[in-house]
Amino acid sequence: MSGGRVVTLTANPSLDRTLALPGALARGEVARLGASSTEPGGKGVNVARALAAAGADVLAVVPADPTDPLVTALHALHLPLVTVPTGAPVRTNYSLTEPDGTTTKLNEPGTPLDAGLRAALAAAVAAAAAGADWVVLSGSLPPGTPEDWYAELVRAVRGTGARVAVDTSEGPLRALLAAGAASAPDLLKPNAEELAQVAGTTEAALLADPAVLLAAVRALHAGGVGEVLLTLGGAGAVLSTADGVWSARAPRIAVRSTVGAGDSSLAGHLLADLAGAPPAERLRRAVATGSAAAALPGSAVPTPEQVHPDAVEVSPGLPGTPPLPEPVPAAGRDVP
Repeated sequence: MSGGRVVTLTANPSLDRTLALPGALARGEVARLGASSTEPGGKGVNVARALAAAGADVLAVVPADPTDPLVTALHALHLPLVTVPTGAPVRTNYSLTEPDGTTTKLNEPGTPLDAGLRAALAAAVAAAAAGADWVVLSGSLPPGTPEDWYAELVRAVRGTGARVAVDTSEGPLRALLAAGAASAPDLLKPNAEELAQVAGTTEAALLADPAVLLAAVRALHAGGVGEVLLTLGGAGAVLSTADGVWSARAPRIAVRSTVGAGDSSLAGHLLADLAGAPPAERLRRAVATGSAAAALPGSAVPTPEQVHPDAVEVSPGLPGTPPLPEPVPAAGRDVP
């Protein structure tokens, strides 16, 4: 496997319990469940598992006690791990999956991180980032965590020389982007709903008008974000870099569960980047890996044999729009 190490931080990890419904969810009625599964989860954990399945050098950092079931499950998967004890059990998230792939998620809030735990996690990430190629900050923040903590971590990690990818939403995403160019990640992975949130529009408007979508992406670049990997579920994805913008169509698959598919997409992009692939191929690998994950049950991650990049169609630009011009480098960012 080419490339260096990837470090992931999952501030709010979980045990992901997937329950298979026999049909469409009916409120107030009894459902006879099919097969169910419990897997170690949280967005950063999912990214790390997908990277490890492809043979990448990855290290996952999680707040969890050494005897927590999450840690036991990750050790069983032989995933390299750094734990920061919290004295509390890791939360459980529930996913109700219908036969057509529709997924309803019920997420517990997680264990609060006080100032001491946050400092210990930040120190663990900084130590692991030394010599790493990428650091991935991924997922929600547990109760009581300042919304600008990811922005703080980006600034701290940048001093190690590692590039930073962030995948989060709502308050933490808004706080990250409001913190200025010094806190802007090298790679941001929003979905359409999250991009609409920070662009001040609706997901429907974003998807209906490519010009609105491109304007939202331009705004992220203007704020200092290096690359934007916009995942669009079954519609594919868009990758925007300083060199241009590309769009990809997802292959036709039988969707079994969408849990963790976006995390696998991010892992696919990182794998291609570590191998030195150009932007179009990074996007192709991202969509292929995310699609392969969506075809699996629960929050399972695909093996290399299940990922088919040649089934993904990648095109420059977006249909109906001119190419995206190169973003103007923001102050405070290194320019190659």
